Amino acid sequence: MTKERLYLFDTTLRDGQQTPGIDFSLEEKAAVAAMLDRLGIDYVEGGYPGANPADTEFFQRRRTHRAVFTAFGMTKRAGRSVDNDPGMQALLQADSAAICFVAKSWDYHVRVALGATNEENLQGIRESIAAAKASGREAMLDCEHFFDGFKANRDYALACAKTALDAGARWIVLCDTNGGTLPDEISEIVRDVTSVVPGDKLGIHAHNDTGNAVANSLAAVDAGVRQIQGTLNGVGERCGNASLTTLIPTLMLKPAYHERFQIGVTREALATLTDVSRAFDEILNRTPDRQAPYVGASAFATKAGIHASAIVKEPETYEHVKPEEIGNRRRVLVSDQAGRSNLLAELARFGLEVDRKDPRLDGLLADIKAREAAGYAYEAADASLELLARRRLGHVPAFFEVEGFRVDVERRYNAVGDLVTVSEAVVKVKVNGERRMSVEEGNGPVNALDRALRKDLGDLSSAIEDLELVDFKVRILNGGTEAVTRVLIESRDGEGNRWFTVGVSPNIIDASFEALLDAVVFKLVKTTPEMQAAAE
Repeated sequence: MTKERLYLFDTTLRDGQQTPGIDFSLEEKAAVAAMLDRLGIDYVEGGYPGANPADTEFFQRRRTHRAVFTAFGMTKRAGRSVDNDPGMQALLQADSAAICFVAKSWDYHVRVALGATNEENLQGIRESIAAAKASGREAMLDCEHFFDGFKANRDYALACAKTALDAGARWIVLCDTNGGTLPDEISEIVRDVTSVVPGDKLGIHAHNDTGNAVANSLAAVDAGVRQIQGTLNGVGERCGNASLTTLIPTLMLKPAYHERFQIGVTREALATLTDVSRAFDEILNRTPDRQAPYVGASAFATKAGIHASAIVKEPETYEHVKPEEIGNRRRVLVSDQAGRSNLLAELARFGLEVDRKDPRLDGLLADIKAREAAGYAYEAADASLELLARRRLGHVPAFFEVEGFRVDVERRYNAVGDLVTVSEAVVKVKVNGERRMSVEEGNGPVNALDRALRKDLGDLSSAIEDLELVDFKVRILNGGTEAVTRVLIESRDGEGNRWFTVGVSPNIIDASFEALLDAVVFKLVKTTPEMQAAAE
């Protein structure tokens, strides 16, 4: 059976740019484009040429080798010729292989937003597609607000799509711009559209305002479209766009799709998807969504003891696909709900082979449950869990000993009269029997403690040079001024490894220092065997 080809069109560099808090630099746009190209995306849309200096420079040369590098912009304005429209000229001068135009397909928007007649809008579609074709580019049209427009005036929405088709557009993309259409509506409308435009020339562009962007995209495929637009990790304005990091594995691993369709992503590239997702979040300097489908750290994590016991025996009992197929991994969480199966599975992942009958397991499990009752959350801090297990099982070298620390916070006016707050930390440690005292200032008490702790650990310092604290979360576990505080710290190193550590105390600084200390020790445990031997 010959499979039909589905084409993936990425709009991360345009729709993603509209996400609050995201503003790509030129270098970041180039890095994302290269990442998408390697993954096997068919079209990479780079944004609006001429919208700003960075986008203009981005289109000075093509940024992809395999993917069709695509420029995006509006169709010709009403009352202007193609030659006299600056936006059109910026698109035609961009070094892109394709141009994706956006046009209103809801007559209400034509009248209110454009202040044009319906025929002037159709003329803009017709002449813009023709100009792109004449310049040797692949031309396509995003029919903005198509589904709302279709429900308001079916004939005009279809006329917009048919005009683009007749002018030579390769793709006519149906956009659920407001994100309010539901899957059954998508299916019904797309099937109606295929009576005018063939499905192999139709695309879908879904927003996620009802949480249905992926479902709407799949419904459109079932109804006939053969191009899917989306973004990495579902970034986009408001609630985001259809997530390609969810769509790609669904299309490749679910029989309902992979038995009928083929996409440009190979199985080898699919196995890098989790890394791609997290690398993209790294570019954005944000914490990955742990519960993201397929690629999230919790996507294949199991907490309940009865579930974990079944997974250890047969992973398929609670997994809909194999995590390694998308570059993720199975995690059996150890918590206050844990049983022996959870614990053994996690110990094996840490590289600790322990006999199921080892009497130390009961003590370790009791310790974990007691500490979780006190406020620790090891399901979110597996580095601290590994250290706890290794200490009870006798596998953590005595790298150094902290004898004490002190933090001072001073609020004062500086030399130029600005009110500033300065934190100073003093940490006393013993390394190889030698006492050392380090003093450092920081942006806050935790930053000052982090810098002071790592300032002088003797020969150990070189092993933690690339250690960086990237996220810091505080949670108050009970009310009142004597509340217990839990601090969760995320760290990373120069090789891109990330780990989470936890500290709990009535004192927020003490809880923070406990988590910081675990982060440093965990990094040392994961360094070379020679470093461990030297520390022992």
